[in-house]
Amino acid sequence: MCRWLAYSGAPIAMSDLLTNPEHSMIDQSRHALQNIETTNGDGFGIGWYGAQKNPGVYHSTQPAWNDVNIRSLAAHINSGLFLSHVRAATGTSVQSTNCHPFCFENWLFQHNGSIPEFAKLKRQLQFDVAPELFPSIAGSSDSETLFFLALSFGLREDAPAALARTIGHVERARQAAGIELPICFSACATDGTSIWAVRYSSHRQSRTLYHSKHPHSLRELHDSYEPLPEGAVIVVSEPLDFMSEDWAEIPESSLLCVRDGTTSIGDFMPL
Repeated sequence: MCRWLAYSGAPIAMSDLLTNPEHSMIDQSRHALQNIETTNGDGFGIGWYGAQKNPGVYHSTQPAWNDVNIRSLAAHINSGLFLSHVRAATGTSVQSTNCHPFCFENWLFQHNGSIPEFAKLKRQLQFDVAPELFPSIAGSSDSETLFFLALSFGLREDAPAALARTIGHVERARQAAGIELPICFSACATDGTSIWAVRYSSHRQSRTLYHSKHPHSLRELHDSYEPLPEGAVIVVSEPLDFMSEDWAEIPESSLLCVRDGTTSIGDFMPL
């Protein structure tokens, strides 16, 4: 599986979260503590919003710890909303088009988990992508297919409902194919303004997901760090430090919404 991070708040240097903390995304690419795999070395990516309407994206098939560009980019790019992902492939190729976050227009999407036996379902699920969106699928991963299904089911109009329809649709396809292994879906989508993050699995044993509890979380990672800006929120697969009181675990089968410096959590059920 994978590890990912999302940040929303006043602009900060991306290095404040991606490279500086003790258990940063770079460290999690080698030493994940709350994952099936400890190593997530099958590529990584960052996506960020700045002066342009649509986000910038950087992908690499290098392991995050071995890419000479990421530390420089993260230190020089300030953003008020950005995503980062380190990948452990689940049966699809290690190639740049399979690296997260995926981008379409002003949207970014990243995912930790899998569609079980995706090869059996791929043809059907990709036929269910809207015809006008299908040419934009560039890679071969189940995660990108999930993104384009969500876009097809109305992500741009109603993100929570579209994500629920997507998982409901894939659950029905899985069951009809007689696949017993569960769907695992720890994912987030953003339009550059709001973030929607989901923690779900068929068997209610989802991958971990947390959000920061207060604006001093970053300062408590190390005395030299400044506090997070007021209203800032970090969403992570696993905490960036080892101080559990700084982080709130997102419950099983839940959807977290981050908007205008506030967080809300509701139930997530496939439709």
